Amino acid sequence: MTVMLGEDAIWNALSTIADPEIPVVNIVEMGIVREVHLDGDTVTVTMTPTFSGCPALHVMRDDISRTVRSLGLSPRVETVLSPPWSTDWITSEAKGKLEKYGIAPPAPASGTLITLDEDLVRCPKCGSFDTTVKNTFGPTLCKTIHVCNACKEPFEAFKSL
Repeated sequence: MTVMLGEDAIWNALSTIADPEIPVVNIVEMGIVREVHLDGDTVTVTMTPTFSGCPALHVMRDDISRTVRSLGLSPRVETVLSPPWSTDWITSEAKGKLEKYGIAPPAPASGTLITLDEDLVRCPKCGSFDTTVKNTFGPTLCKTIHVCNACKEPFEAFKSL
């Protein structure tokens, strides 16, 4: 018996793939997966990494291919860089997960590339806006390191882009 899968089922399967660098969110809710197209038994997944030089790009491509194959379909993964990924593509659910994980979610993007201007960043631990940037480059290119002056805890914050 052949089971016909629709694109919704494929999107649901892709939403089980954790972001390789932030495992509490998945690649769909991070806005990395942009399109899914089903043509017969071939699925074309279009993705945009958070940065063109993302070190986890191959991991995400492999995870997408493996997930599509697990559905009995043939994967084709395309990476597109234009328009570039934006933090505005992160779902509100994912922003909540980031905050619970201890990463300040990004503010709405200004429509420009990353700026090093200090944005008002709320501490994900105590909620205070009395925070200071300690390093504009965190453990990944898309994050900064802050310290909360109220609770004294260090935390990461997503750059808005």
